Amino acid sequence: MKKLQFKTNIQCGNCLSKVSPKLNEQSGIQSWQVDLQDPDRTLTVETDALNAEDIQKAVLKAGFIATAV
Repeated sequence: MKKLQFKTNIQCGNCLSKVSPKLNEQSGIQSWQVDLQDPDRTLTVETDALNAEDIQKAVLKAGFIATAV
């Protein structure tokens, strides 16, 4: 399993509630979390099958930006 990390513009719990359904419906994600305490609002995703671009597209569908780090 690989762990991918992204800098995001997800700012708060409300933002998180918008992106959650998009990440939860993305097949291939084992787990994910956003660290709202981190200034970069780091999204960490554990996956076997997906690449960074797949995750970025899922986040973009919710109206947010994820930049691979």
